[in-house]
Amino acid sequence: MSQEKALTRREFLKIAGIAGATIGVAGGLGGLVAACGGTATTTTTAGPTTTAGVTATTSGATTTVSAAAESGRDILVGIAVPKTGPLSTFMIPFDWVHGQWTKALGDGVVCGDGKNHPIKTTVYDTQSDTNRTAQVTGDLITNQKADVIFAGGAPDTMNPAADQCEALGCPGLMVSGPWQPFYFGRGGTPDKNPFKWSYALCVGTEAMAQCYVEMWDQLSTNKKVGANYSNGTDGQAWGDPKTGGPFWFTKGGYQVDETGFYQVGSEDYTQQISEYKKFGAEIVTGLMTSGDFTNFWKQCLQQGLKPKACTVALALTFAKTCEAIGPSAYGLTTEIAWHADYPYKSSFTGQTDREIADAYEADTGNQWVSGTEMYSLMELYVHVLKQVTNVDDKEAVIKAISTAKLDTMYGPVDFTLPVNPEASDPVTHPVPNALRMPTSAAQWRKGKKWPFEQYLVSSKFLPAAPTDLSKVEELKYS
Repeated sequence: MSQEKALTRREFLKIAGIAGATIGVAGGLGGLVAACGGTATTTTTAGPTTTAGVTATTSGATTTVSAAAESGRDILVGIAVPKTGPLSTFMIPFDWVHGQWTKALGDGVVCGDGKNHPIKTTVYDTQSDTNRTAQVTGDLITNQKADVIFAGGAPDTMNPAADQCEALGCPGLMVSGPWQPFYFGRGGTPDKNPFKWSYALCVGTEAMAQCYVEMWDQLSTNKKVGANYSNGTDGQAWGDPKTGGPFWFTKGGYQVDETGFYQVGSEDYTQQISEYKKFGAEIVTGLMTSGDFTNFWKQCLQQGLKPKACTVALALTFAKTCEAIGPSAYGLTTEIAWHADYPYKSSFTGQTDREIADAYEADTGNQWVSGTEMYSLMELYVHVLKQVTNVDDKEAVIKAISTAKLDTMYGPVDFTLPVNPEASDPVTHPVPNALRMPTSAAQWRKGKKWPFEQYLVSSKFLPAAPTDLSKVEELKYS
């Protein structure tokens, strides 16, 4: 690990996988988890136990099975997610989602081999760190012998987990980040797909940016936009002048002032704010973490930058960011990956998205939140398991993923669609290993039940959009 800078990314990933196995053999799973400061959660059919730093949580993980079905071996789903760190907001609903999988799959799954297989999960906290993500994913594959890897919560988790799947030959399913950094950011090109083992249900910067334009066009502005993107995988994809937000904003008739990529964790945004004021920006946009945006927005108001619209990805996906800011967050806007008003249903229970959101609130006492779309990864994987006649044949599993077609609570999943990065359909197949899922935009307003609630204001990339979309409102300042 100390020689990381001298290694190529793929060499490092392979070493990380080997290191994970070595640590596991030497100290057991608990030794690795304790050393890395994480927690592994395993879903089984026995009661809860705790040993050597590993928490084993059990409760049944399903679809109804035939009493006559022969018992098959356990199938292990390895999950790498940022439960702590700056990306942890993506995982606010994870424990609840995990519990829904447990309820839905508690009796096992009758796979394509006709056998009833129990589904178990082992969860590692990536701590929002790319190197740790690679390390724990390598351990899940090499030491824990995971049959599949789930990962989600922005490219900084998706990409290193996917790279490990490629390096170690394990099927991987990812969710939530833009397809551009997932594919191009890992070395894919328009004419060459180097990936076999990793697939993702994504958003797209092009779709989100066009939702922004559709939303901004509802306002009377000078069409000048100040853009502030973080210096990370996600931010660089958003700020790309050829494929990112600025390209689509310019194509939509807006002028864009970019101030370069800011460093995550910055505390002073005076330079950016001064430039936006000089430029005359009446719209501010960007991609920022929750903590960074909270500081940025407070400084905007302190320094007299009061745009008519402020639309920021990542941070403003979550109500917690608005709550940290206070009343000045009313009217802020953002992109939406999944919303309670989406017109889809769970393939496990038949619940609508609104019913899923209501169940989350009833069970947790908390407001529903984006990130719940991770639920769909298990829907996809169970569909795949029902297609393969040999669950030990990873080649068959990855082939079934590559041809999967089903409806999920996140929207239609169809990897049989023609690959076309230029397609403007609501759900498209831009590159072989990724789907662009339904995308919309929303505005934060005072809610009827919660202090901040999201009102959908754009439906450009949302099939079967609700008919009661709201008109975006200009920001107001007291």
